[in-house]
Amino acid sequence: MSLKTEVVRGIFKENPIFRLLLGMCPTLAVTTLAINGVGMGLATTAVLLGSNLVVSALKKVIPSQVRIPAYIVVIASFVTMVGMIMEAFMYPLYEALGIFIPLIVVNCLILGRAEAYASKNSLGKSAVDALVMGAGFTLSLTVLGIVREFLGAGSIFGLTLVGEGASMPVIFALPPGAFITLGLLLALINGLTARRSKLSAACQDQALAKREG
Repeated sequence: MSLKTEVVRGIFKENPIFRLLLGMCPTLAVTTLAINGVGMGLATTAVLLGSNLVVSALKKVIPSQVRIPAYIVVIASFVTMVGMIMEAFMYPLYEALGIFIPLIVVNCLILGRAEAYASKNSLGKSAVDALVMGAGFTLSLTVLGIVREFLGAGSIFGLTLVGEGASMPVIFALPPGAFITLGLLLALINGLTARRSKLSAACQDQALAKREG
């Protein structure tokens, strides 16, 4: 596959959140602010990249009987390293994300890519897969964070966009707001996808009619 095809796959066709519905726990919990979404997405991408590379490199060494426990140990090691780096250099973000950083270990996106892709492909392909899937995950979290932060607080990345006296629907900054925002975005994406499919089918029908005519 070309790089363009891989990027489209990771961000659109197999988007971890809006298509595969993976990693719902951090998606719903940390996206009260856009910066939290970016931080969690990048941390998950770093773990995903490291674990994919190690699993791909050791795929012929790890016995099939213990592959899942081995993958979890690899993932947990990278989560620990990412957590320590964030605590040392990005403490406010580390504190804001809290328990959800160590919970990256049980993110089914990472274990799923290790089992379904990295364990069967080369280092290069596994790295590309990790980057494009991580980009899709980060982009989705960021979009959710932007929408929730704007609707709930009237700001984006901490930059106030509405007047101080404006009344914002605070529910979007609360847990129910995560479900509402995600549901609305899923409905919008599914609607646009269905419309695009219909237009594509109509264009194909017209082209076929012209050929037959």
